[in-house]
Amino acid sequence: MSVFKAVALCAGLLMSVPVLAHPTLLSSSPADGAKGAAPATIELHFSENLITQFSGAKLIMTAMPGMAHSPMPVKASVSGASDPKVMLIKPTAPLPVGTYRVDWRAVSSDTHPITGNVVFSVQP
Repeated sequence: MSVFKAVALCAGLLMSVPVLAHPTLLSSSPADGAKGAAPATIELHFSENLITQFSGAKLIMTAMPGMAHSPMPVKASVSGASDPKVMLIKPTAPLPVGTYRVDWRAVSSDTHPITGNVVFSVQP
């Protein structure tokens, strides 16, 4: 087999292998940097279907008026949605005025964990 044919065969094989993309955060509600009313549910929308048993999030209060100790974890449930590309974070109690960070971990079919965060503020 000539070198040219071997290179062409290898290139053809590489092109036929599906590309495994990592999940990326497309949007969130509230949006990163948003200021407004306390959300009852925080939604994270990803580019790939998530494997829920390996994906997750933590809600953290990073600042509030008179807050001496920060950051402070906030109790919240984390679940998938009917859309497998969406992660839902539901605080167990209404969020008081302050600044919050959602630290998320997303795992899709490629099994590589991707992490990030979203920051938002609750205002009166």
